[in-house]
Amino acid sequence: MTKTSDSGAHIAGLMNIDKTALPADGGEQFNRLIFARSPYLLQHAENPVEWYEWGDDAFEKARRENRPILLSIGYATCHWCHVMAHECFEDDEVADLLNRHFVCIKVDREERPDIDDFFMTVSQVLTGSGGWPLNIFMTPDKRPFFAMTYLPKHGRNGMSGLMELLANIATLWRQQPDRIEKNCRGIMEALSLLSLSASQECIELEEIGQSAFEQLEQTYDSEYCGFGTAPKFPMPINISWLIEQGDAGNQQALKMALDTLRSIRTGGIWDQVGGGLHRYAVDRKWLVPHFEKMLYDQAMVALTALEAFQASGEEVFLEMTENIFRFVKRELTSESGGFHSALDADSEGIEGKFYLWDKVEVDTCLGKDAELFCSYFDISADGNFEGHSILNIPLSLDEFCKLEGLERNSTDQKLERCRERLLERRSRRIRPLRDEKIITAWNGLMIAALAKGGLIGGKQEHIDSAARAAAFILSNLRRTDGRLLRSYLNGPSDTPAFLEDYASLCLGLIELFEATLDVSWLEQALQLTDDMTRLFYDPRTQTFAKTGRDTEQMPLAASLEHDGVLPSPFSLAAKCFIRLGNAAERPELHDLAHALLAPQLADSGKHPTAHLGALQAGVMLENEAVVIQLEGRRDSSRVRELLRAAKTVLLPGLTIRFQANDHSGQAQLCAQGTCFPPVSSGDELTKLLALLK
Repeated sequence: MTKTSDSGAHIAGLMNIDKTALPADGGEQFNRLIFARSPYLLQHAENPVEWYEWGDDAFEKARRENRPILLSIGYATCHWCHVMAHECFEDDEVADLLNRHFVCIKVDREERPDIDDFFMTVSQVLTGSGGWPLNIFMTPDKRPFFAMTYLPKHGRNGMSGLMELLANIATLWRQQPDRIEKNCRGIMEALSLLSLSASQECIELEEIGQSAFEQLEQTYDSEYCGFGTAPKFPMPINISWLIEQGDAGNQQALKMALDTLRSIRTGGIWDQVGGGLHRYAVDRKWLVPHFEKMLYDQAMVALTALEAFQASGEEVFLEMTENIFRFVKRELTSESGGFHSALDADSEGIEGKFYLWDKVEVDTCLGKDAELFCSYFDISADGNFEGHSILNIPLSLDEFCKLEGLERNSTDQKLERCRERLLERRSRRIRPLRDEKIITAWNGLMIAALAKGGLIGGKQEHIDSAARAAAFILSNLRRTDGRLLRSYLNGPSDTPAFLEDYASLCLGLIELFEATLDVSWLEQALQLTDDMTRLFYDPRTQTFAKTGRDTEQMPLAASLEHDGVLPSPFSLAAKCFIRLGNAAERPELHDLAHALLAPQLADSGKHPTAHLGALQAGVMLENEAVVIQLEGRRDSSRVRELLRAAKTVLLPGLTIRFQANDHSGQAQLCAQGTCFPPVSSGDELTKLLALLK
């Protein structure tokens, strides 16, 4: 099959070819990955490397022939994975060396986060860093002895080359196996020391929180916002935690959080034409993005922007969520209602080509309106990135209109019409690959964002989208025995779901219940907590694991666990257990939340900013819940008004309970040891909630 410049169409073609006549090794044209369903694995199905999927066949071959294993981990929309594939894995000379001396395994990190998590920990222990593509050399019994990320074929600019490395490792394997064994033992011993354990000491959350704030303040970029220099990730957990500190009275924390969100929204990291955000910025100014667009980033930033709106009341943050939701609906929503994983950074083999603009093209498209649009979005003949322009907003609309002497509303409308014309023009370009896997965890986060955002913003269509996605997951990603599965692409995967999948979906179902008051969503969420306890909790050690006891285990349960770009599954699950324990009046769920949090909180004294989600959950456990008991018909306008009033205020410990009856609609607030008299309007409830601040 001839590759086309449209990588998405090419992968779709590989998925759809008749494979019944192909031999088990893929034949002359393909390797074994042609039988995979993962878009990432299919990207490598035509490599001359004799790849295997992770499984018994590969490990048995390595044992039988006494060969080392090259394990290569990446994902479909990873730019540097593409670069290394082109330079190395598509190269006949590299393939010949690999095929003669190694057994080669490819893993999609999004399908198998357990494999990725373990070997990423190996990389961080060995090299102090990690990333993708992640390449691990290991023994047939899965013990690693060397780790690396991207390497070119041959060494250059002080960087080692893959050809030289492969030759050295092959020689070492044959001639000095004792050195390999020594490396393996040392690495496994180091990994065995990593598991976090609960401390018996009393954890002072306020003191650790102060340390966390001081560390974030030290790394805060006061000129361009965000944390550190470059590259810059949005880090929603940092922003969310700072918003909560601001709500508790730390105005500097709130300012840092809100200003960072504003900078993200106006920067090149934000897709100013199509909406949503790219994965991170490679520069300090948020101008030049790494052009991937991940579903989980959209969900987490939307949830954080909603918290910013709750804390500040500023409409710009609600607009951010609407912008994300429009993008997700248009580009990442499947016909079945589930949400696809990601869009690639590359198209036609060039990173960012789909998103970059030349002024001549903009002038041609927009005509007489081009000058206004180019001035506002920083488009010039010289460009701001390698001769092209990345759209960004140097001045706010108010500042821009004042400077140019323009009327705000008409200018805003004209800019929006221009944006829509450019979006239509861009839609005719060759698109980046869309990874169409539907991942349970990431869908759960998006369900939560849509449900919460739909309620707060008064947009029923978002709640409906969340409900449709949840129904798809619950109908298509559960086995007949009820076991949740990891992902779906042309059918459910065989991989059982991980703790992050259960916790994220649980969060989505909680938000769906609170947005709809449909108790069936609450019941499903409670069922997930019971499943999590059964599958991931060990009552002997009183600890949770990220991988279920009923599935394949890595050589060690070693992980550098933290709240990062994605929340830790432990802190996320703990928040769900706390909220459900309050909503269903099941105090035993709080005990399990303690078990989920104990190791993270024990480590938070040393690394406070690595466990901000756990600190949030710890505060939720310490504080009395704020309970709002709603009564009436769940679809009545008064009940909806009361519900929206309840959710428009930032209250991390908020618990919604609902009693369906024929009452026209009322709400009773119980907090701080007091149950207030019932109220029947949103304004009355808002005034009561203001007393809690």
